[in-house]
Amino acid sequence: MDYRDLTLRERQVLGIIIQSYVVTAAPVGSRYIAQNYNLGLSDATIRNVMAVLEDEGYISQPHTSAGRTPTDKGYRYYVDLIMTFQSLDDKEKKRIEANIGQITIDRKGTSSDVLLSAAKVLGTISRQLSVVLSPTLSNAIFEKLDIVLLSSTRMMVILSIQSLFVKTIVMELDIEVSRQTVDEVVDLLNQRLSGLTLSEIRRTISRRLSDSVCDNALKNLIVRSAGNLFDESPIFERLYISGTEYIVDQPEFKQPDKVRDLITMIEDKFSMAKLVGHSGTLSDETVRSAGRDITINIGKENSERQAEDLTIVSTPYYVGNMVGKIGIFGPKRMDYEYAVRVLNYMADSLSATLSDVN
Repeated sequence: MDYRDLTLRERQVLGIIIQSYVVTAAPVGSRYIAQNYNLGLSDATIRNVMAVLEDEGYISQPHTSAGRTPTDKGYRYYVDLIMTFQSLDDKEKKRIEANIGQITIDRKGTSSDVLLSAAKVLGTISRQLSVVLSPTLSNAIFEKLDIVLLSSTRMMVILSIQSLFVKTIVMELDIEVSRQTVDEVVDLLNQRLSGLTLSEIRRTISRRLSDSVCDNALKNLIVRSAGNLFDESPIFERLYISGTEYIVDQPEFKQPDKVRDLITMIEDKFSMAKLVGHSGTLSDETVRSAGRDITINIGKENSERQAEDLTIVSTPYYVGNMVGKIGIFGPKRMDYEYAVRVLNYMADSLSATLSDVN
């Protein structure tokens, strides 16, 4: 977004209005600023500065004779050009580490356990709606496969992928297979496919198994089903959400219609996953903090209409060559500096937790 280069006074006043509004959720007036901030400016001067900011769309006046509140443009300028980044203090770091680390102390947790734990911790720490999207699996390394016969016509295929990631699919059989046949096919698949990425397996499984002495209907079924077995899980199945109780308690969502729209959006996991999953390309909405790309989409910058009253702050986390997303959904009146600090640390912690389980 293009801006006029605001003067120091204008930046100071805009920053104070945003910081005060974040805390109080109440419009901010010139007298309040003059009395509570040592800017060396009179009430009248501050009013003049606020009038300029209002004319240029950075703040608005919700009611006659009331104070001002930030607009989307004001928040965007603040995020891009005013706010600064700091690290979490040791107390908050220990709180995050204790909560997200306990799930894998005995290495009995699955990736779902860790990701749900991360969402809960992020919601509690940020006091906002938190979202964790599990990594895309196309570049994930396949470790092993197992097959469990559920009946004479049904089987469950269990794929173990790098770290704690497991994918299970139930398949219907139009043939009857013996346990010996299952064991032979499992051994063949693990021997020929282990160490490959899922995308490599989808592309090359037929060629890799073509010269095997094991040639039966079950092996051929696995080959025909490779596009499904070794594919991504649907995006909405990769989503973990926590902290709904915090966001519905915000003043912005007290009205019944606002609460209804918010809950409807949260229950639509496909849209929620798209909102966090499709954000994050380098753009005007991306800022840099501690070497990490943090995406901040404010109001109408969000891709879904039902998120126009929200800010979504998100960042990627990494597990080997896999990439996931972690994000905070909250009112536009959120503590942006704190949200960025929490996300930075949570993403690093989540990457380390999932990468160190082998």
